[in-house]
Amino acid sequence: MKTGRKPAVERLIAMAHVADVQRSTDFCSLLGFLVVGTFKNDAGVLCWVHLESGNANLMLSKADAPVIAEEQAVLFYLYSDDLTGLRERLLASGVAVAGITYPLYMPKGEFRLADPDGYVLLIGQND
Repeated sequence: MKTGRKPAVERLIAMAHVADVQRSTDFCSLLGFLVVGTFKNDAGVLCWVHLESGNANLMLSKADAPVIAEEQAVLFYLYSDDLTGLRERLLASGVAVAGITYPLYMPKGEFRLADPDGYVLLIGQND
């Protein structure tokens, strides 16, 4: 609900803990994300990354404990200007992607997939 007051929070970027930051970064690149910031540990292992694609931002950080897909209590909703084309590119890259559905809240279509750590991604057709 917009009230005309200046919001207290101006921007939000989700940060997900993942088992392998490089593997997850490679997966996100299939969705069009580009790396805009990184941190490597003393051994040169990628431990944190900031990804961006248009107005979408995501940070990934190396998990301190095993990432268990069934315990992920977050769902990421993304939007694409070319839902069908994105799905076809993901399938061609060997990513398991569900078919496009047309729920009431997204009549132009959406599909579901999971990232390498089991995080659920729903991708809807942008207006």
